[in-house]
Amino acid sequence: MSTTTPTAAGIGALTLRPLDPLKDAVLLHSWVTHPKSAFWMMQDAKLVDVERAYMEIAADEHHHAHLGLHDGVPAFLMERYDPAHRELTGLYEPEPGDVGMHFLVAPTDRPLHGFTRAVITAVMAELFADPATARVVVEPDVGNKAVHALNAAVGFVPEREIQKPEKKALLSFCTREQFEKAVSA
Repeated sequence: MSTTTPTAAGIGALTLRPLDPLKDAVLLHSWVTHPKSAFWMMQDAKLVDVERAYMEIAADEHHHAHLGLHDGVPAFLMERYDPAHRELTGLYEPEPGDVGMHFLVAPTDRPLHGFTRAVITAVMAELFADPATARVVVEPDVGNKAVHALNAAVGFVPEREIQKPEKKALLSFCTREQFEKAVSA
């Protein structure tokens, strides 16, 4: 299944397809081990580690990964998860309709102005396309100031810092209404 999301003028088409943990592993490995992807916390991962991590996600009913394409070319990764069962279990009180999200834009030597914002907007539109999604939950590293700014641009409101096993994170939420208001402004 592929979803096309309208994007900002000049960006091009952004689509999503289910990630294939084996076929996409070499590409993903090059992304997650790149120095620009330090907050993904897989800098030292071997190819087999990436394959294993995404095979576990593929087998998990509460976690899904999608490869994002820009005009048909792989350009980003989106993960959707159920925060009542993954990532945030026991760290906050989930509400019905909560959906967790991670995204990673592929490192590039030729950045396209506005591309990362277009990606997070497309990811959020995809999540809210599901009528069961009431609120998107994220937990980026407290030090990832760039993603905090992107999250704010699409309507996320920080709630508090939380301590996860691997990092200190900024727990933030975005309702459908907050997203629609942010992207229509």
